[in-house]
Amino acid sequence: MATKSVGDSDFSAQVLQSERPVLVDFWAEWCGPCKMIGPSLEEISEELGGQVDIVKLNIDDHPDTPAKYGVRGIPTMILFKGGEVADTKVGAAPKAQIKGWLEAAL
Repeated sequence: MATKSVGDSDFSAQVLQSERPVLVDFWAEWCGPCKMIGPSLEEISEELGGQVDIVKLNIDDHPDTPAKYGVRGIPTMILFKGGEVADTKVGAAPKAQIKGWLEAAL
């Protein structure tokens, strides 16, 4: 399952009301490290597709949600379970590290 895009208007429906855990990648087009982890998140989405949904939120196009969750630097990945923040990871990391963190948090 590939990553999907989410915005301020559908964040509640796509993330907070999801029955499965959702990893939100807060990113921007101009962010080099964000672009660096993008392919890794796509692969992780395929590998863990049955366990978690991975969505991307562009902070430039949708500034309200990042402000609500205190996102100050990008990339920031926040894992939501049952509509609540379960864990947060800030900064780029190798695929294995991101996947390990995510699996431990699930």
